[in-house]
Amino acid sequence: MRIRALLLALLFLSWAAMAYSDEQTSALGPRKVFLYTAKKLGIPILKASISIEKGIPGEGKSFYQVRAEIYSVNLGFLFRMNNRFLSTMEAATCIPVQYVKEIDQDGLLRAAKNYHQTLTFDASHQKVVVERKGEKEKQEIPLPPETFDPLSMFARCYLKENVSLYQDLRMSIYDGVKLRQMVFRPKRERVKSKLYGEVEAVCLESTTSFASFEDREGIIRIWYTNDEKKTPILMEFELPVGTVRFELDEIKEG
Repeated sequence: MRIRALLLALLFLSWAAMAYSDEQTSALGPRKVFLYTAKKLGIPILKASISIEKGIPGEGKSFYQVRAEIYSVNLGFLFRMNNRFLSTMEAATCIPVQYVKEIDQDGLLRAAKNYHQTLTFDASHQKVVVERKGEKEKQEIPLPPETFDPLSMFARCYLKENVSLYQDLRMSIYDGVKLRQMVFRPKRERVKSKLYGEVEAVCLESTTSFASFEDREGIIRIWYTNDEKKTPILMEFELPVGTVRFELDEIKEG
């Protein structure tokens, strides 16, 4: 399985709590962290964490910050990954202000990558400026209205959205690689969860192309508990070369 596809999977993982309603805004404490593990043949190969917290106020506005980290385990010299992401957004709208990617990976199975990329969103002019640390050239890209980076979409859906079983969820996402127009379709299922055992859940499913596989299509599935908490318990990525599943291990608060 290509490691770049696993990195892309983490970016999509940041949408895992998209079924939360407005009631979550008042319930959000100083910080909430979701911890996940991805396995291959029963062996953990990746660990991931996504946290959301209140940012420092500025210019008369309040902000949220969402952080994500993914790192490899049990792969030894074959592959090492420790990638980090940070999104800052306006609290009232969750419109992104800045998205930062720190990519650090190498190993026998993959060429080394080490770069720092910053995306600065300008919602009023419908564009984003992309910069790489150490490079003078900047890239300016036009975007549709209300385009989110993956982590600001997580925050918007976690704090604002209320998804219906009878209505598709449409979204415009830009992650510094490709602009994606995605449609998630909901359905109710019973699934097994490491934390909660067998539970009734709602699955959101979308078809999308993967740049790592010459834009061949795959499927993303997200399961959350069908109760008032709507906890994101599973993420599955059906890729052209196989399937990767992230399972929720633990939730931390405070």
